[in-house]
Amino acid sequence: MARETTYLELSQEGGGAHKFYEVTVDGTAVSVRYGRIGADGQLQNSSFPTVEKARAAAAKKIGEKVRKGYAPAVRGQRVARSVTRRQVTSAPSTARGVAPVLWRFRTGSSAFGIHVDEDRCWVGNQAGDVYTLSHGGEVLARYSLPDGVKCLVADEFWIYAGCDDGTVYDLSSKVPFGAYDIAADVDIFWLDIREGVLNVSDRNGGLTVIDHEDEFQWSRRSPGSNAWMVRADADGIYHGHSKGVTAYAPDGGGELWHTDTAGSVLFGWQEEHAVYAGTGRNAVQRLSKATGAVEATYRCDAAVYSCATSPDGRHVFAGDLSSSVYCFDADGQRLWKLGTGSGAALSMQYFDGRLYLVTTDGSLVCVDASEQAIAAAQQGSVPTARDVKSAAALPVFTPARSASAVATVSVAAAGAGGVVVECVQQGGRMRVQVVSDGFEPSWNVQFPRGIREPGARYVVEGLHAASGGFYRVRGEIRRLV
Repeated sequence: MARETTYLELSQEGGGAHKFYEVTVDGTAVSVRYGRIGADGQLQNSSFPTVEKARAAAAKKIGEKVRKGYAPAVRGQRVARSVTRRQVTSAPSTARGVAPVLWRFRTGSSAFGIHVDEDRCWVGNQAGDVYTLSHGGEVLARYSLPDGVKCLVADEFWIYAGCDDGTVYDLSSKVPFGAYDIAADVDIFWLDIREGVLNVSDRNGGLTVIDHEDEFQWSRRSPGSNAWMVRADADGIYHGHSKGVTAYAPDGGGELWHTDTAGSVLFGWQEEHAVYAGTGRNAVQRLSKATGAVEATYRCDAAVYSCATSPDGRHVFAGDLSSSVYCFDADGQRLWKLGTGSGAALSMQYFDGRLYLVTTDGSLVCVDASEQAIAAAQQGSVPTARDVKSAAALPVFTPARSASAVATVSVAAAGAGGVVVECVQQGGRMRVQVVSDGFEPSWNVQFPRGIREPGARYVVEGLHAASGGFYRVRGEIRRLV
């Protein structure tokens, strides 16, 4: 029997959706490819005992998509999803000295993504590269993702990269995988994640909330556009945009407060009781989480691209478009202003006495922000920065592109250290349940989006319980036969 292919695209008013779904029947084999228009997408392969059963399965898949609004189309006629690249300018610093930089690592492309934890430093750039380094500046590994990295966020010890292709990749396992798939009409600007709940702020000033199973929860439209800030805690979600900062109830129950800021919000940071908004009018403002009241203002000499604090806001740091970095005390007194030596800081994070910056020239910069170094920098004394080089044999990790990329093992080879999970259809959604002895089948698993197939079973090593009542993968995934 001849090979048959059905190609569909999701069509919505205004052309917001940019998704495709392609089903191919070749004898007893059925392959499904799906994703965003203009990309290769994810691939799933299935085999059936007879041609008739294969055709029936394909017809069921097509019917489900048609009922959701997909329609027959011709591949290549619609353009790929639009992506906004942040347009930033960077001028030489007007500071008289350079910050106390301990080391810097040049990634080769402008960088927005940064995360620093007890084990390592992460940097992600617009070429789709994510590097991990030790705190001493040794390059440990590289992740090669399909598109530019907008930001890096962490939830407990899981680390996620939000990319321009609309996918949020989990980098916590040995093989990266797509954990969340953002709607095609949402142009991601920034992300935050807490207990598996993903908060997405976008170009149009929208805020979208998605749970750990990639299901839409709620959305709001804030008064402004260009929402470069979203931060979340147990009490609220703090959304910064061109008109200020708007706080929402975590359950979508409504607006808690709104505060106009001194110019558009270009970056956001949070501590336990306050959020910090870096603005286009040369200031960082500290806002009360409880009321939205402006508690302090930290004056800079140019638009603020990024900000951060030491614990409890003892020191406040800011990076401006003129490649300068500032240090203030909690009340707003400027302690110093120094050049970064590596372009404007687009994101920053303080950790254990050091300030880490990612910059317009693609560098990850480690600044000594200890009390002693701050005092020395005020007097003009700074160390000589060390340039970090990448190792020739650096490990490179890429996302699994299809179910066939997952190793297949027999049940006997699964081993005692793994957990067996099964893909099941529930209420029109494909879910993954734990079926091993000693586990409740109702427990939820955050599982790679690209390998969900009805009836498929996998053994997962490193399945960890997470707060919020679900499980995350932090090890290998192998399909059972």
